[in-house]
Amino acid sequence: MLSEAEGTMKVTEWQKTIYSTDSGIQSGATTVRSFSDDDGLEHGSKKYTLTTTVTEIPADVESQYMLTRAQRVRAAMFPETMEGVSVLSTQTDTTQQTNVQRLAEPSQLLKTAIMHLINYQDDAELATRAVPELTKLLNDDDQVVVNKAAMIVNQLTRKDASRKVLMQSPQMVAAVVRTMQNTNDMETARCTASILHNLSHQREGLLAIFKSGGIPALVRMLSSPMEPVLFYAITTLHNLLLHQEGAKMAVRLADGLQRMVPLLKKSNPKFLAITTDCLQLLSYGNQESKLIILANGGPEGLVQIMRNYNYEKLLWTTSRVLKVLSVCPSNKPAIVEAGGMQALGKHLSGSSQRLMQNCLWTLRNLSDAATKQDGLDGLLQVLVGLLGSDDVNMLTCATGILSNLTCNNSRNKSLVTQSNGVEALIHAILRAGEKEDVTEPAVCALRHLTSRHPDAEMAQNAVRQYYGIPAIVKLLNQPYYWPVVKATVGLIRNLALSPANQGPLKDAGTIPRLVSLLLKAHQDAQRQATSSTQQTYQDGVRMEEIVEGCTGALHILARDPANRADIASMQTIPLFVQLLYSPIENVKRVAAGVLCELALDKQSAELIDAEGASAPLMELLHSSNEGIATYAAAVLFRISEDKNPDYRKRVSVELTHSLFKHDPAAWEMVRNSEEMTILIKLHGFGPFGACGK
Repeated sequence: MLSEAEGTMKVTEWQKTIYSTDSGIQSGATTVRSFSDDDGLEHGSKKYTLTTTVTEIPADVESQYMLTRAQRVRAAMFPETMEGVSVLSTQTDTTQQTNVQRLAEPSQLLKTAIMHLINYQDDAELATRAVPELTKLLNDDDQVVVNKAAMIVNQLTRKDASRKVLMQSPQMVAAVVRTMQNTNDMETARCTASILHNLSHQREGLLAIFKSGGIPALVRMLSSPMEPVLFYAITTLHNLLLHQEGAKMAVRLADGLQRMVPLLKKSNPKFLAITTDCLQLLSYGNQESKLIILANGGPEGLVQIMRNYNYEKLLWTTSRVLKVLSVCPSNKPAIVEAGGMQALGKHLSGSSQRLMQNCLWTLRNLSDAATKQDGLDGLLQVLVGLLGSDDVNMLTCATGILSNLTCNNSRNKSLVTQSNGVEALIHAILRAGEKEDVTEPAVCALRHLTSRHPDAEMAQNAVRQYYGIPAIVKLLNQPYYWPVVKATVGLIRNLALSPANQGPLKDAGTIPRLVSLLLKAHQDAQRQATSSTQQTYQDGVRMEEIVEGCTGALHILARDPANRADIASMQTIPLFVQLLYSPIENVKRVAAGVLCELALDKQSAELIDAEGASAPLMELLHSSNEGIATYAAAVLFRISEDKNPDYRKRVSVELTHSLFKHDPAAWEMVRNSEEMTILIKLHGFGPFGACGK
């Protein structure tokens, strides 16, 4: 047998060889299994050397590992039961939980929930016991006692359980309301307003406030000089208006609007956002509320906010109020006069989508009252830019605003024309397709741009240059949407004023479409006139308006000889003669005007005479409308040129009497004159004259 010393020496020598793994027989080391055991250490003739480092494990760590699995689970799930015992973690990667830790999570959540439930029950029991005593203290005569009681109640309302108990006590809520409106102490007022504010976050609390008469008290608090009281009052009222049935009427009856409108002068953007939202909730669908806002200077205050603030939520809520007020005939001019168009126009670029949409709809509603406003150059240019949008709502608003702002405003017409508005409007019409909400105002805007301003001829030619004529004429196709048809007919009339457009209008098939439309509208108008029904409108358009528009457009188109021949060849003369009997003065005027142009051709003049036009034309000579009388005189002169001398003389006398009926001296001078032809030519009725220019 080897001695202990000799054994140790042998082990040391053994470890110096390639077989260096310690068996532990002599050294007492714990055997460690190599990771490569399963793979084998030798393949063929190859040899491998393995080096194993063994670290001595401290005694306390080793004992930790010897804990049972149940103990480790217990330590993870219920650590408070393992006080004084340190458990070694088996977590090797701090970014990943161990299985035990994952299993422990639900139990910890459950334990937390149980603790909350215990605390909740404690809060509820405490509040239940305290409510009767606190109610008495709130009714105490000593203001110090009342103040302390209000502070305690305020603290209780900050916890769910106790707040629920408080809102279930009508006596408590009534005491808070009573204290709030009766106290002269600012701190007590703040605490009671805070209590109602906390209660208003739940429907049960809102109902309790409403039933206890809290709304009139809160409205009175809107006059408080203390900012926190104001904030609590307006936010509580806001919650009531949003969620409590009957609150809107209660606020109106308590003169809430009269108290809220002056608050628009405050400077806190968040406070103003809540206030303006209250105004919107109260005024929407209620005309009386809109008038109260107007009477208290609301439009001016709202416009000021739109002009001076950048807080998006405030701008959005304010634009909502202005949108509601903009449909009120009384508020509309007030908003415009306060500079509403310019203030709203500031937010059409670089703003949120919802703010832009509200501003556009508001501007559209206001625009018909702003046709005489100055300082809209920037707005008009922005609107022309918005015509390139693919958003239908934006297109609808932009075209509608441009249509209104260019109506009877020569400066605006010129500015839009110079800003490439014609091209933008044509492209909008092409993209709109069958969307009448875009097409109608766009065509109306073009109709305005092509008439009665210094750049009208430029606009007329621009429509042709940007290939707009075919697209516009197609709008006369069936099925008819009468507002679009009416606007299109008027635009075609204006386009025909430019001689360069006569040919393209003819090539686009304008004349057959206008004649067909005229016949249909005339038949519908006659049918309605003979029927017992009073329905004379289709989509808000009277058929007589279509008759007038088509006839007027054909009148201007007839200035071109080729177009004049086409119109006469479509058997239109009998209809034009019949229109001379119309009870509507404007229809008589355009009918006489188109006959005036057609009568320049001898064959057409004979047809006009053959249809018996002389009798109604003689009557129209004495019309108080100068245009009608002038056209009638011209037609009569032209159809009398081939008549016998007696007829021509009778017509001449009638013409002279009509032309000089307001100048007796001139009438006496020419009464027996044989130079009627010269006289007529001087007035532009010769065979080479042209009417209506």
